[in-house]
Amino acid sequence: MAALVVVATPALAADLAGQVQELKGEAFADAAQQHRTLNKAAPIYVGDRISTGPASRLTMHLGADTTISLGEKTELVIDKFLPDTGGEISLESGPMLFDRPPGVKRIPMQIRSAYGLIAVRGTQFFAGPSNGVFGVFVRSGTLEVSGAGQTVSLTAGQGTNLQSPGAAPTAPATWGQPRIDAAYQSVR
Repeated sequence: MAALVVVATPALAADLAGQVQELKGEAFADAAQQHRTLNKAAPIYVGDRISTGPASRLTMHLGADTTISLGEKTELVIDKFLPDTGGEISLESGPMLFDRPPGVKRIPMQIRSAYGLIAVRGTQFFAGPSNGVFGVFVRSGTLEVSGAGQTVSLTAGQGTNLQSPGAAPTAPATWGQPRIDAAYQSVR
């Protein structure tokens, strides 16, 4: 009688998206029923659900030129990311700062949230809780924010508000310096 041999093969490794650049407090990555505690230089993979704890901050470097900073109690999923062709990220809660320096190759990125869709065109912007609403502010570059079938285009110095999940974005407006400072402080 022949013996039955079962050979376990490791699952295909997830695609590397980047790594942790800075960490204050605690942060975790969850994917494929694995829970990892993140530390400085920890790898970030496509499919990871990244979360930060109370009073925590996390900065990730994705691909060659994209940096994403997260504030406390933030959840973000790296849905798809290829350094040369772009990707999709889901911001599920909390604040984030997206940064691609001027002059680098533009890659299409989409940031999805319950509030709307942000189409990125090589820029630096904030998205998350701000003044009691979900706010998006562009420091440099341009982007589009869509919700409830409406789209607004933002350029440097402009922001928009989404009052509730699925609401239409407000018309582009200049944010005051105290609001900008508070938004940036929430991710640094």
